[in-house]
Amino acid sequence: MATTIKYDTADVDRLKLFYREAGPAEAPKLLLLNGFPSASHMFSDLIPLLADRFPVVAPNLPGFGQSDTPARKSNIARVIERFVEVIGFHRFAVYAFDCGAPTGFRLPVRHPKRITVIISQNGNAYEEGQSEGWTAIRAYCKEPSQANRKALRALLAPETTRWQYTHGAPDPTMVSPEGRNLDILYLTRPGRTKSSSISSAYKRRRALFVIIPGISPHAQAALLAVWGKNDPFFVPAGAEAFKRDNPRAGVRFFDTGHFALETHAREIASAIRDFLHN
Repeated sequence: MATTIKYDTADVDRLKLFYREAGPAEAPKLLLLNGFPSASHMFSDLIPLLADRFPVVAPNLPGFGQSDTPARKSNIARVIERFVEVIGFHRFAVYAFDCGAPTGFRLPVRHPKRITVIISQNGNAYEEGQSEGWTAIRAYCKEPSQANRKALRALLAPETTRWQYTHGAPDPTMVSPEGRNLDILYLTRPGRTKSSSISSAYKRRRALFVIIPGISPHAQAALLAVWGKNDPFFVPAGAEAFKRDNPRAGVRFFDTGHFALETHAREIASAIRDFLHN
């Protein structure tokens, strides 16, 4: 039976957020948060694998996909906090990928009783999880000079997006071109490449280092890390580090790259279903 997926927008304090949703109304809820440079279409394969059991909502983060681009100093985590209130998600699990992780990790810190489970897919919270691929981002965060900005903007180039999708995949021909081509198109929308979205997201992420270890004692959420082990940015040490601060953390590695859902959606869905069932 085909999964019915609905598409809508929510007005979040005059900011329009596009989202897709599927699944039964009365069941444990799951919020999916996209990463850079993608949007909620990155979950197109995952949603049908979960929606028979869970009501799933996947918004486009502010400034991504078809969602409005917020003011430069907007707090994306606060926007998503308001989004879940608008759509009526009061207690739920959260799946966070890449730069969706800073937002996803803040939710249980600020609202510990709302979050049942945290699922991190290639979205670490620790310095040891960062590779040399972070050099340009670190440099810009430390000194936002014109030279460092120019180096950072190389991450916005179409060839970089294509590489992010295929690097580390067991077979690059398994990776559909539609997702990356849509991301490349969205990056050309006015205001997207000028917003320094990568650096701003991870400047906020760095501030989390002092509070992420507090997730375990202050929140009741268990944590599952599902990781493309060949990711050039988020290396396996970042996934393993969760176990240091969260005794309830589970870690699963998959033989693929950054966009692990492109090749391993079924395996990741199975890991999520098992974890949420327990």
